[in-house]
Formats: sequence, C-alpha cells, structure tokens
Amino acid sequence: MKKYIILLLSFSVLLLFNACGSQHYLDSKTVENLVKNEEFTFMAKSAHPSNYDVINVMNSLPTSSSSRMLNLDYGYGIVIKKNELVSTLPYFGRAYSPSMDRDKESLRFTSKNYKVIKTEGRKNSTVFTVIPSDVSHIRRIIMEIFPNGRAYVSVDANDRQPISYDGNIEQNKN
Repeated sequence: MKKYIILLLSFSVLLLFNACGSQHYLDSKTVENLVKNEEFTFMAKSAHPSNYDVINVMNSLPTSSSSRMLNLDYGYGIVIKKNELVSTLPYFGRAYSPSMDRDKESLRFTSKNYKVIKTEGRKNSTVFTVIPSDVSHIRRIIMEIFPNGRAYVSVDANDRQPISYDGNIEQNKN
C-alpha cells in the first residue's frame, strides 16, 4: 500500500512540475527565423493600461478581478512586413490632446516608413524598437520577443499615456 501512495505522490508531483513549466507557443527555430526575417504578426492576448482611472473602473465592475490587465479578443495585434507595419491595437487610458480624427482614436494605423532597431535582451530575448516616421501620434513601439514565441509590447505615444500588451508571435498570413 505504501508503494502505491509513493507512486501516486510522485506522479502528482511530476504533473505539477509539468504544468508549471514554460509554455511553448512556437519552436525556437521558427521564432528565430521570424525574428531574423523581421516578418511576423504579434497577436495581443491582454492589455495592461497604466492609467489608474481605467484600473479603478475595471475594478468596480461586478465580475472583475483586481488585476491590472484586460483580456482581449482574438484579432488585435501588429503585423510587421518588409515595407509595411499595420497596428490594430485597442487603447485604454488618457489622451492628453484628443483628436476628432478617427484614425488617431486608438492605436490603429498603417506605416510604410518606419525604422527597426534590433538588440539582444535578457533571457535570450530579442528587443525590437520600431520608430514610425509617417505616423505623427506614435513615438515608438518596443517589442520583446522570447524564444518560446511569447512577446511583450509597449507603445509610447506623443498624445497619451503609455500602454503595454502581452501575447505571442506567429507567422504572417498571406
């Protein structure tokens, strides 16, 4: 009987360590090729606003948690191609100079003139700093991509508070 209990306990500990391990979204070779070619799609899974007014409103909703993140539906992200950057990210926060132009309300824009600075980050990650020249309200986009395909994106704008997103990268759809 003791052998069965020890076997059951060791099996449950093994399952626990397996569940707590890092999640792999893409294999490291695919991520390495996407980063090297500088053509991929970032799919946002959650947004992390920095404005405490937004966080207080989120916390006052009946079914909300006290976390500072908003889970997003599928389809929000950034597509990077050789000569085009398309962003379809939502924005939650304070705009300092609101515009009547619907293209400047959220972080939805297309840039054909942008500069990419690629550096090495911590934990074998790659950091992309994207500076669009033809979009006036976006200062820079910083993407940190990890070898398992996870990515963290921070957007600095000229006319609003910064916001960050968490998600993963995948191959561009043709």
